[in-house]
Amino acid sequence: LLNINVGGKLFQIAYKVLAQYPITRLGKLALYTDPVKKLQLCDDYLVQKNEYFFDRDPSIFHYIFHFYRSGVLWVMDEMCPSNFVEEIEYWGIHLKYSQRCCRILFEEKRDELNEYLKIEKELEAELEPLESGAQFDGKFLGRFRKMVWNLIENPYSSVPAKIIAVMSSFFVLISIVGMTLSTVEEMKNKTGKMWMEQMEMICAIFFTSEYVMRLISSSSFKNFLRAAFNAIDLVAILPFYIQILFENLDDGDMQYHEELHKVENVSKLGKVLKLIKLMRIFRILKLARHSTGLRAFSFTMRQCYQQVCCLLLFIAMGVFTFSALIHSVEHDVPGTDFTSIPCAWWWAAVSLSTVGYGDTVPDTILGRLVAFVCISFGIILNGMPISILYNKFSDYYAKLKAHEMSQ
Repeated sequence: LLNINVGGKLFQIAYKVLAQYPITRLGKLALYTDPVKKLQLCDDYLVQKNEYFFDRDPSIFHYIFHFYRSGVLWVMDEMCPSNFVEEIEYWGIHLKYSQRCCRILFEEKRDELNEYLKIEKELEAELEPLESGAQFDGKFLGRFRKMVWNLIENPYSSVPAKIIAVMSSFFVLISIVGMTLSTVEEMKNKTGKMWMEQMEMICAIFFTSEYVMRLISSSSFKNFLRAAFNAIDLVAILPFYIQILFENLDDGDMQYHEELHKVENVSKLGKVLKLIKLMRIFRILKLARHSTGLRAFSFTMRQCYQQVCCLLLFIAMGVFTFSALIHSVEHDVPGTDFTSIPCAWWWAAVSLSTVGYGDTVPDTILGRLVAFVCISFGIILNGMPISILYNKFSDYYAKLKAHEMSQ
């Protein structure tokens, strides 16, 4: 018998049993005749007791011991998959020796654990700031830049930092409200325009100051440009300055071109200015910098992009399928709106989403039956991913909130 001491617990296995598995660690130990090679396979050798010592977990070795006696590797649910795989790899035993049902469950559990660890790692990266105050040590104006960085990037560092964070969110909301009010007919008079322009100028000055402060306090200009939030900040201030630029170009054209050409340029510039003003709506994304909910939602969408893409694929399949069915049963009805399959896409999309505007409805009994199946499919389709997304969102939100409270 081969005496094996694993973590202080003695096991005895017959040499002929170990010789049946020559590629395993203990199989090699039983077959090798060179003492030097045997010592390389174990951690120590006790001459008096003729025991080979292994500094491993004896509780897991029970399953290794059972494998040599029965030829079947047991896999228990309470085991940590990573720890168990590490142990069997050390002993040179492959997972294929386990029962197929146990192996499938174990591999599923291991995949779930790996996915969980991956998400945890990405969530930690989401929580960690791109920069830290220690990165300014020894740099030009390091103390001043660190102070500015704490004011702008770390709202929990001081009361002024919290005030700046609140002001940033306040100006975002004011800017969005001003943009929406500028489209109201009663606000298009001279006084209303003047107030809207002054409000926009104040917001643009604040956003520009905020962007410049972030640029000054950045320890790496390259990392600053690569940050998504900084790109959002840039998009928030660009429309104001581009609008001023185009308005100046507009004035120049009015002075140096003929009347017809001036009208054409005014029309073109007007369309461009409308598009540029519309870009101000992206300022609302700035709220994600200080909003835990928006950050959790963004992280959820990034983690569940496969489920979302799958949902969109099913919706597209449903739209094409039910629009073709409703057209085939309704196209002969006089005055029908389903004159072609593309004309039925809108009805199929509205029915699948269970919104049901009622602007387009089938007239025949068979068409209504198709509509009922379409709506039922939409209910099932919309219900499946919502629970998954909600559970993940709740989990990510709780972790982000806990991190904020710990600061």
